[in-house]
Amino acid sequence: MSPFFVMSLLFGLTFSQTASLCAPSEYIIHVEKRECAYCLAINTTICAGFCMTRDSNGKKLLLKSALSQNVCTYKEMLYQTALIPGCPHHTIPYYSYPVAVSCKCGKCNTDYSDCVHEKVRTNYCTKPRK
Repeated sequence: MSPFFVMSLLFGLTFSQTASLCAPSEYIIHVEKRECAYCLAINTTICAGFCMTRDSNGKKLLLKSALSQNVCTYKEMLYQTALIPGCPHHTIPYYSYPVAVSCKCGKCNTDYSDCVHEKVRTNYCTKPRK
């Protein structure tokens, strides 16, 4: 093995232990209301990425606080509002959505985050897009 390869491997292993790849990431939300004629595609940012976690194989030897796993979650966020087109007058045509400003690795707060990743695709339109 070449010395360059060995040094690159050691650097990569060292750096990957200290760096988290948790950052705002572009995401498209598809929003529709039953009463409205169109589906709206909204460009926003969400927190996504990798956070270092601990191996919980030794859970009988560790304190319960040491077993919690960190997730990529919001450090700072704001809400924006969009107007859904094609809504009748008796319907509220506004939709508020979160925008990630900055992210952190930390405990998942179920007050504003979905802490379970499911493989079900629900982010799509059933009506024409606007």
